[in-house]
Amino acid sequence: MASAISANRAELLAIANSVASEKMIDKSIVIEAMEEAIQKSARNRYGAENDIRAKLDPRTGDLRLWRVVEVVEEVEDYFKQVDLKQAEKLQKGAALGDFIVDPLPPVDLGRIDAQSAKQVIFQKVRDAERDRQYEEFKDRAGEVITGVIKSVEFGHVIVNLGRAEGVIRRDQQIPREAARVGERVRALVMRVERQNRGPQIFLSRAHPDFMKKLFAQEVPEIYDGVIEIKAAARDPGSRAKIGVISNDHSIDPVGACVGMKGSRVQAVVQELQGEKIDIIPWSEDTATFVVNALQPATVSRVVIDEEESRIEVVVPDDQLSLAIGRRGQNVRLASQLTGSQIDIMTEAESSEKRQKEFVERSKMFEEELDVDETLSQLLVAEGFSELEEVAYIDINELAAIEGFDEELGEELQSRAQEALERREEASREARRGLGVEDALAELPHLTEAMLVVLGKAGIKTLDDLADLATDELIAKKRTEQRRRDGTVNRRAARDEDKGGVLGEYGLNEEQGNEIIMAARAHWFDEEPQAEEAADADSSQ
Repeated sequence: MASAISANRAELLAIANSVASEKMIDKSIVIEAMEEAIQKSARNRYGAENDIRAKLDPRTGDLRLWRVVEVVEEVEDYFKQVDLKQAEKLQKGAALGDFIVDPLPPVDLGRIDAQSAKQVIFQKVRDAERDRQYEEFKDRAGEVITGVIKSVEFGHVIVNLGRAEGVIRRDQQIPREAARVGERVRALVMRVERQNRGPQIFLSRAHPDFMKKLFAQEVPEIYDGVIEIKAAARDPGSRAKIGVISNDHSIDPVGACVGMKGSRVQAVVQELQGEKIDIIPWSEDTATFVVNALQPATVSRVVIDEEESRIEVVVPDDQLSLAIGRRGQNVRLASQLTGSQIDIMTEAESSEKRQKEFVERSKMFEEELDVDETLSQLLVAEGFSELEEVAYIDINELAAIEGFDEELGEELQSRAQEALERREEASREARRGLGVEDALAELPHLTEAMLVVLGKAGIKTLDDLADLATDELIAKKRTEQRRRDGTVNRRAARDEDKGGVLGEYGLNEEQGNEIIMAARAHWFDEEPQAEEAADADSSQ
């Protein structure tokens, strides 16, 4: 590249064309790099204080070199200024304040200048090449791409993608898969980031979307949109589950994905290093989909808690280990597939749990409503679990219970409302005993019981509450997850259990935001007052 500076016109253009073609960048960028290199070298020769410009004609190869000077009455900077007399020699009609051109003869670059120019051109070309790579790949996230393994560095696989390089980080590889230099490899483009050292293309072979894309390549019905993969979950290199649905009732989605004698699914399995894939019919009915997702285990009953996004699944005793799977794999993949936490329990455990809840709720109604055991059990048997349900239900629904009448219903509602008031008063006293400000009680969505919880957590003023993020206030705890296989890390379990201060109350994000913003409102009220006080002080 050093010869580019001292070469004749034809050689300059030939070099520019060659570099542009080899690096697949615009020729004008190479020409611009050459001009910058010549300018730098000329400044080294004539003085860095000069404002020197160079222009290389991209068609003829002609090189012009000049410096820009200002016409002044009295010269102070001989490098960038000329007087009027000297300016007339350079350009007729020059006036004070004009910037004119002072032509310079071409420089004969020495070895050091040529090397410096070479570095400038290389840097410009390298920057342009990086920009081209980023523009080429920035919109390709989500595509499956094929490349050749170039090297393995610290467990990360570097892949040659032709005009760029990608990396499959260790956590995005299929476990126990051998990466051999020179082998071809397919991977999913996860994201492309622009960094100082060039665009970073992050690839994955462990992401569920990689498996989805492989099925789209093997199953024409998926590619055409006749069959849709609604959900996917993977334990890379071991097992996976996908939920599929057909938009054409005449086509079996599971059969189409399996293919003749399993040919289609086997092609995907081979690419994923023998990963076993369960293909499951997807259903809008959550209970049905959960039953399908836990195959091959047989499910007796499904109980869905939509508020907590939890699903309780009851299985026969002899199906428990099959439903959970080795190291909890089957239930874990089913949870990922459905997007809900799944708790597995046997018939005996389910019965024991229901009996315990029945006794606890009956005892609560018996004490709070001051009724006998038979009446409290009847309420629980009818599906009542909280005092609020009794207090605010339509009176006709209470009266419709066998053995009840309207008079009894009204009495029960009255007692339930009184019990709730007693609870509220007790919580109010506890809250004040903890030193929680009355101002917090005026905030939306917060009950006295919630304020007691806040007080115990040290949140006693509007500022204390205003300093919290929404998640710190309302994030639900992910407790009670069944860890029968014993593989869940204890530290991770503790982190899961932290949740928000009011996580147990089921507040949604919108309510949480309203509470936080209401607590911060006084901050904005104080600002105008502070400004008014400052104005008053300044006027005095």
